[in-house]
Amino acid sequence: MVQQFGWSRAQVTSGNALSKLVVGPLFGFFAGWLVDRFGPRRLMMAGILMAGAALIGLGSISTLGMFYFFYFFNALGYVCGGPLPNQVLLTRSFEKSRGKAMGIAYLGIGLGGATVPWISHFLVVHIGWQAALRTLGFLVIVIAFPLAFILKEPPAPQRSAVAGKAGHWSAAFKRAPFYLLLIGSMCSIAAVSGTQQNLKLFLTLDMHYGQGQATRVLSLVLASSMAGRLLMGWLADRFPKKYVMLLIYLLVASAIPFLLVGHQPLQLDAFAILFGVGLGGDYMIIPLLAAELFDAQMLGRLLGVILTTDGVAEGVAPWIVGHIRDLSGSYSKAFLLMIVISLLGSAAISFLPKRAVRV
Repeated sequence: MVQQFGWSRAQVTSGNALSKLVVGPLFGFFAGWLVDRFGPRRLMMAGILMAGAALIGLGSISTLGMFYFFYFFNALGYVCGGPLPNQVLLTRSFEKSRGKAMGIAYLGIGLGGATVPWISHFLVVHIGWQAALRTLGFLVIVIAFPLAFILKEPPAPQRSAVAGKAGHWSAAFKRAPFYLLLIGSMCSIAAVSGTQQNLKLFLTLDMHYGQGQATRVLSLVLASSMAGRLLMGWLADRFPKKYVMLLIYLLVASAIPFLLVGHQPLQLDAFAILFGVGLGGDYMIIPLLAAELFDAQMLGRLLGVILTTDGVAEGVAPWIVGHIRDLSGSYSKAFLLMIVISLLGSAAISFLPKRAVRV
């Protein structure tokens, strides 16, 4: 898009930011309420259809207006078919080995993320980037929708003793742990997405890597995320989830400097492995810790708010990184900002309690 339409890096990365700034606050809590009220299955099916349609539409655009329009559907697909219903479904379906279950289920993200760069590279070479996007959108619907359709709804949780006899879901919003988790996860997601969504631009346009070389680094990041999901899920079942979350956030913060100190293959591989392991645990640890701290009956609404703010951070951070790059001519200041934000998230999580919060 940068090369064909002459758009800036900030414009290309702003679609995700602007759409989630609109969709997240308007629909995030409502989607969480729908999950708590009706279960995650139907919301997942709607989200899959919207996500697939968004990719098909993005493969047909030529103006910024249509670019933003289809990114709006991409954001709706993310809210309705992404982490929120999946995490609530897994949390309700498993209790004893919840971390392991989350890690195994989330291998799908790593597997898809590791293979899609190669699939899309093949498609771009043979049919062009726009037809490649349309093909991927079609595959999303054909593969994911039938699986969600045949999925069984998990049983609705009973109100636990943690909630207390007089507790109510809104009481969680009045407690410091909720906001510490909100701030910590928001900072980490911002650091991850700000780095990841600019990585291909950094490698190809700034580092002058070929598409195949850039694809290798991106694929290594996402392959490492698969190992990270299993490792962090295993750790979360054996150690306080607060400390597992801290480990994940520090891995992300320690990986980004490798992009600043040098550009040799071994340094980029070190970045890809550390960042990938942190990336793998980043999204899945949030619902695990939320379920440990708060009552599972209100998890949909709480995650609706947390994932909405995380979605805003995920959308805005890449735009900020791209904008700083456009102004300064280098990614150095932007990547330094991502390190600072990741460390701020770690600081917030360090103040979380290790046990459930009574509301």
